[in-house]
Formats: sequence, structure tokens, C-alpha cells
Amino acid sequence: MQAEELLKRFALVKRYTEGDRDFTGINLNEANLSRINLSQSILRRASLFVTNLSGANLSDANLSEANLNVARLSSTNLSRAILNGATINVANLVRADLSAAQLIRASLIRSELVRCELSKTNFSGANLTEADLREVKLTEANLCGANLSGANLRGASAASANFQEANLHGADLTKAGLSGVNLSNADMRQASLQQVNLSSANLSGANLKWADLTGANLNGADLSCAKLSGANLNGADLRNTNLGSASFVHADLTETNLINADWVGADLRGATLTGAKLYLVPRCGIIAEDITCEWVDLSPAGDRTLIQQFNSPSESIKFLNHTPGLVQIVVDALLDYSANSTLATVYSEIARHYRAMNFPPNIEVGYRRTTLTFRFESDEHLLPAAFLAILPFKDAVQTQRNIMVIGKNIEIQKLDEKRIVQLRKALSTATNKLNELINLVSNISRVSQPTKFFESPTQTILISSGQESLMVNSHGNFGKGGATHQDSKFSLPLGQKVVDFLASFDYKEYPENPVNSVRE
Repeated sequence: MQAEELLKRFALVKRYTEGDRDFTGINLNEANLSRINLSQSILRRASLFVTNLSGANLSDANLSEANLNVARLSSTNLSRAILNGATINVANLVRADLSAAQLIRASLIRSELVRCELSKTNFSGANLTEADLREVKLTEANLCGANLSGANLRGASAASANFQEANLHGADLTKAGLSGVNLSNADMRQASLQQVNLSSANLSGANLKWADLTGANLNGADLSCAKLSGANLNGADLRNTNLGSASFVHADLTETNLINADWVGADLRGATLTGAKLYLVPRCGIIAEDITCEWVDLSPAGDRTLIQQFNSPSESIKFLNHTPGLVQIVVDALLDYSANSTLATVYSEIARHYRAMNFPPNIEVGYRRTTLTFRFESDEHLLPAAFLAILPFKDAVQTQRNIMVIGKNIEIQKLDEKRIVQLRKALSTATNKLNELINLVSNISRVSQPTKFFESPTQTILISSGQESLMVNSHGNFGKGGATHQDSKFSLPLGQKVVDFLASFDYKEYPENPVNSVRE
């Protein structure tokens, strides 16, 4: 150690030992201060260019706006230190402890922070362009608005950290642990995210165009409105994710696990979906044009025990542009508050016994009539759902008779034997629950406020996923305003109408759905 450096170190240690802590603006460029103790010192605007502070104790020190460019800070204790606005470019911070430190708007361009302890550190607005952050610990750290473009975060651990609106363009996050992080509206274009753990992360509105998410874990993440055009999600885990209104234009979703994901409103134009696991994934409300998809996995466990093959692009496009089946009950009366309350209670009870009705109906009140619309992903539920949904109304008995007649004619239709069994089983299970549900409905009606709504004439209409409609019952006085039930006549659908309706069903090979199944 040169004499001049020794004098600098001696003078500094002497002042510190005598209780002096204020070294504002001090010039210690190129000094060797390794393993020195300057805890709780004030080094604001200090010049520490190329200074050796490796192994030093700077915990709780104030280094705001200090110049630490090219400084050696390996294994330095900077816990709870204040480095707001400091310049620490091309510095060596390998294994340094910056836990709970403040580096707001600090500059760490191309600095080495390999295996640093950065838990609860505040990097908001900091510039970490091309910084080396391999295997750092960023648990609960704040990187809101930070610039991490081109940074290396391979193997980093950043659970519950805040990267909101951060710039991670071209960053390398391979195998990083980012569970529960906030990456909302972050720029992650062309980022390397292979095998990253982003489970339960918030990526809403994030820009992930051309990002590599091969084998990434995004289970339970929020990717609503995220931009994933051109992204590679081959083999990624997107179970239980929110993909609402996300863009997957020309994205690679080959063998991606999408079980129970919600992608309503997503844009999948030009995407590749061959081998995707789609159990419990809605097949409606998405844009799926010009897709490449040879087959999908519909098995509950995603183990390829139930494969849906497509012989042409048009088949796969039709499959992914599925239209839900509908049951509509049109009531020739306006809904009143008492009836609305009764409907809510009745349908809640019915749903407990017939889980395909797990969503309440859409209720549209017009000038003279009220329309109840139930939506179903599988056409097999249309007849049994109508059988039960009509229960609160006086027209229930005749409507149910008509449905039973239709059910008896299912066997003679030109359908696959498995489909016939499927349809008859669903209807049979609903009828077996009839007496129990009639008693429940009667008890609910008995304690409800009086209303004539349920005595009004009705029409019950089924609309299949193939957009073929079937009116299973229309009260003879429907639309005649004032006519009584005693003078009514009921209509039964014609034979060919039933044939056309059943033929329009979307008979895809689906396993028993635990959410949309009938409770035995």
C-alpha cells in the first residue's frame, strides 16, 4: 500500500474513531479502504472513483449522489445504506449485502452484482442496464420503473418483488424464481424466460413480444391484456392463468398446459397450438384464425389419455371458435322485485343439485317480456337444464313432458351410441332429482312475497352450439296479453326439427367435467 493511500486511510479512520461521521464531498478516489468500518457515516456526494471498499462495513451509511464508478465493493456490507442518485457504473459488487438499502434513481450500468443480497432493496427508477445480477436475492425488492434492459438475472430469486413498469427488454431471466412478483405493464420484449418460475405473478398489460418462455411456470399468473405476439411458450405451464384479452398473435403454444385457464377475449391469430392441454378451457370468445393445430389434449390430467385430432385447419378453427349452447325462458311478463328474489334463491338451489347451472342466468327485461338465458359449454346439458330451469313456472309440467318426449326419441336418431348414452344419462339424472327439487321450489315459493310473474305464459327455447334452435314449449296464450292458463294450448316441436337440432350438437370427446357435472 502506497504512503499516500496509507495517510488517507489513517486520517479517515482517526476522524471516524474520534466520532466524526460527516464526510460529505470527501475525495477518496483510488484509495484502498478494504475492510474499513464506516458504518452510519455521511458520505453524500463523496468521490470514490476506483476506490477499493471490498469487505468494508458501510451499513446505514448515507452515500446519496456519491461517485462509486468502477469501485470495488465485493462482499461489502451496505445494508440499509442510502445510495439514492449515486453513480455505481461498472462497479464490482459481487456478494455485497445491500438488503433494505435505498438506490432510488441510482445508476449501476454494467455493474457486477453476482449473488448480492438485495432483499427489500429499493431500486425504483434505477438504471441497471446490462448489469450482472446472476443468482441475486431480490425478495420483496422494489424495482418499479427500473431500467434492467439487457441485464443478466439468471437464477435470481425475486419472490414478491415489484417490477411494475420496469424495462426488462432483452433481459436474461432463465430459471429465475419470480413467484408472486408484480410485472404489470413491464417491458419484457425479447426477454429470455426459459424455465422461469412466474407462478401467481402479476403480468397484466406486460409486453412480452418475442419473449422466450419455454418451459416457464406461469401457474395462476395474471396475464390479462398482456402482449405475447411471437412469444415462445412451448411446454409452458399456464394452468389457472388469467389470459383475458391477451394477444398471442403468431405465438408458439405447442404442448402448453392451459388447463383451467381463462382466455376469453384473447387473440390467437396465426398461433401454433398443437398438443396444447385444454381441459376446462372455454372454447368461445377468442379470436382463432389461421391457427396451426394438429391435435389437442383434453384429458383432466394432461396425460394425453384423451386426444382430439383435427384432419384439417378448418376443423381446428371450428373447435376453437365454439359457440356455447343456450337455454332461454321467455316470460310474457315484466320481472318484479319479488320474482327476482325468488329466482335467485330457486336457481341457487337447483345449481347445487345440477352443477352445469353453476352460473346464474342473464336476465333481460324488455318492454313487455323477461328473458332468462342460461349458457352451457356442452350441448348435452341443454335438455336437462331446460327441464330444471322451468321449475319455478306454472308451465313447468307441460314443458317437462315435451322434453321427456324428445328424450325418448333420442335413441332412434342417427347418433353414435356413446352420444345417445351421454344425452340420456344427463336427462335421466335431472329427472331423478325432480321430486326433491319440486319440494324445494314449493318451500321457497311459500315463504316468498306473492307475485303473478310465475303464472305468466312462457316459451322455452334451446339453441345449440351449432346455432340450431328448438322451441321445446310455447304456451298457447303467449303474446296474447290477458288470456288465462285455463284456456291455453301447448305446442310440441315437430320430428324433423328435433332431428336437425340434435344433429347440430358439438359432439367433441370431453371427459366428465367436475365443474359442469350433475351431482349424483
